[in-house]
Amino acid sequence: MNLYNFFSQFNQLLTFYLVFPAIVVLSIFLTIRLKCLQVTKMKLSIISLFKSNGKGDGDISHYEAVSAVIAGNLGTGNISGMAVALTMGGPGSLVWMWLMAFLGSIIQYSSCYLGVKYRTQNASGEYIGGPMYYLKNGLGFKKVAACFAFFTLIGAVLVGNFAQVNSTVLPLQTLGVQPLLCGLVIMVLSALVVLGGMQRVAKVASSVVPAMAILYIGAGLVVLVFYRGEVASALLLMVKSAFGFTSFAGGALGYGLMKALSTGFERGVFATDAGTGIVPILQSGAKSEHPVLDGVVTLVAPFLVMMICTMTGLILIVTGAFEHSGLQSTNMVVYAFQKVFGEAFGMGIVFFSLSLFAYTTILAWGGCGEKAAEFLWGKKSAKLFQYLYLLLIPIGAIARVDLVWVLADFSIALMLLTNLFGVAGLSKEVIAGSLSFFGKKESIAE
Repeated sequence: MNLYNFFSQFNQLLTFYLVFPAIVVLSIFLTIRLKCLQVTKMKLSIISLFKSNGKGDGDISHYEAVSAVIAGNLGTGNISGMAVALTMGGPGSLVWMWLMAFLGSIIQYSSCYLGVKYRTQNASGEYIGGPMYYLKNGLGFKKVAACFAFFTLIGAVLVGNFAQVNSTVLPLQTLGVQPLLCGLVIMVLSALVVLGGMQRVAKVASSVVPAMAILYIGAGLVVLVFYRGEVASALLLMVKSAFGFTSFAGGALGYGLMKALSTGFERGVFATDAGTGIVPILQSGAKSEHPVLDGVVTLVAPFLVMMICTMTGLILIVTGAFEHSGLQSTNMVVYAFQKVFGEAFGMGIVFFSLSLFAYTTILAWGGCGEKAAEFLWGKKSAKLFQYLYLLLIPIGAIARVDLVWVLADFSIALMLLTNLFGVAGLSKEVIAGSLSFFGKKESIAE
């Protein structure tokens, strides 16, 4: 058994038998106790996103913080990742992705609440927080906190770095462009922002994220309008495939269901980062009036991300790209867009969108990795990690596609399980603080 097959099977078992049950149990518990907050407070989330919060302590605004969150979410997982999901788990994986986003969003809210509550200031006066701080200061588990920080470093390299760069250079290889050269260019552009710290990452993200989202969504809607007659059947195929109805029978049906569910959850976690713990790291620097508001304001991110993921998945289905043999990852998406926009323009749309998505994700994960390194070894070591993170970018450009994705999923699972431990242990604080806040300030959105 080669390395890819080993991790692929291990990830599937880990997701189905451990990650999936852990998320379901904890998220259902929190959803009930917090009165389905991820739905009922969505309006407040949108209002808080654009509401001035300059009175609170912190380094960046809510808008800049959530822009950094969305920058970390809107990566290649929303484009290339959907091709991977359809290839590995079929159309049904998209349905399970939505369930993952719904369940994960309440865990994300709780993580951000705790991240701000237990955040601290470093020697430079910057606000820093995240799972490693509430695991250490809230629960007193220093070793578990260190494990999360270490897993974050691995995730930063594999998820925020290798997977992003790899998917970006893939379509250029078909044009004869050297991947290593592309990697070097991305490294230089990333260095201009990453070395400026989290505040510079947030400011760049707040400028780039809206433009890149509008560009990709606009082009995607054109494709769906062009194939509007196929959308309904594509949605029906997704539902049937999600529950194994398209499999033959018996073991084939059970295997199809397991594969769709595990793939959907892996891609859902990868795309939204809900529950993994990077969102509270990014959110902990926001100017905050109350930890509840910092949790609520991030609820809009998984919803937006899943809208884009679903649009990409539908495009791949209605154009028939997901059934085209020989296409993988980004090249499958390029093929789908080319069917409407033509060869050159279709390639341009996907490559430009993917480049922006990947670039902002590299920046956001670089910031998270810096904070994890600072927690483990101090401020000076954090700066060394930034240089290492940047120097590794060209490696991602020449790495093997399938191995990059499967290792990235594994690192995400480790982060998620460690963070769930912290959220579960401090869930009483989240519930008590949230219910108290909303009991006193039900009119805050007015």
